[in-house]
Amino acid sequence: MPESQNSIDVAMNWLIQNGASFGFRLLTVVLILLIGKLIIGRLVGTVEKALNKSQKYPVLLKKFIANVVGKSLWVVLWVVILSQLGIAVGPLIASLGVAGFIIGFACQDTLGNLAAGLMILANNPFEKGHFVEISGIAGAVDEVTLMATTLNTPDNKRVIVPNGKVWGSPITNYTVNPTRRVDMTIGISYSADIGKVIQILKDILANDERVLKDPAPTIEVLEMADSSVNLVVRPWSKTADYWSVYWATQRAIKDRFDEDGVEIPFPQIVVHQPKEVESGAA
Repeated sequence: MPESQNSIDVAMNWLIQNGASFGFRLLTVVLILLIGKLIIGRLVGTVEKALNKSQKYPVLLKKFIANVVGKSLWVVLWVVILSQLGIAVGPLIASLGVAGFIIGFACQDTLGNLAAGLMILANNPFEKGHFVEISGIAGAVDEVTLMATTLNTPDNKRVIVPNGKVWGSPITNYTVNPTRRVDMTIGISYSADIGKVIQILKDILANDERVLKDPAPTIEVLEMADSSVNLVVRPWSKTADYWSVYWATQRAIKDRFDEDGVEIPFPQIVVHQPKEVESGAA
């Protein structure tokens, strides 16, 4: 009991001597926090507006810059708050620097992803919404952070790819250019009239408004295959119309070939039986 009473007395004496100054300091900290939060919000908003007015920077880089500015301002605010509470900031920053060096050495892969994220944001190989293929994974870009890139696949799966793999692999961007070439291979029988078939294919492409006139479509004989003569059909379209043109053209070709009696061959094997075998079987 005496020890407990002594502790209470010490606490009461401390409150009597320092209570007013501690309360004032605590109130000051709360005010600094509230005012600082308001100022940071407005400053970040101003930075975002300034960046959005410029067409020079990609969307992902604008978002990254605004994020860095916001986090940096919060670090400054907390340094001010800790100083107001009487905590020595210098030794704390020094200790954090040493700890950061140790953590960085232990997390080299993480730092590699961080560096790759900065390279992606600086070089801008894709934007949010672009359809890309990275490390064998195809999908629409949903988000790029300093550590990873998030893709949404066509079958609605969410794939998170570390930025080290993104920047260290070939990146195929299917939607960055306004137009694309639609590549198709069509097989016809050896008995078909090639001139007639090419004219049919030209008519099909000419009747589709989504097929561009310039560059003009390419229709040529590709190869003499085992069971067919293969032709390449290569119209151009706007990138957004790529799959619509591909599917519509394939269906139109099948319908026109059926109407005009053009045979689409399938693999066949012709077996020749020796006469000796035939006579022996008889």
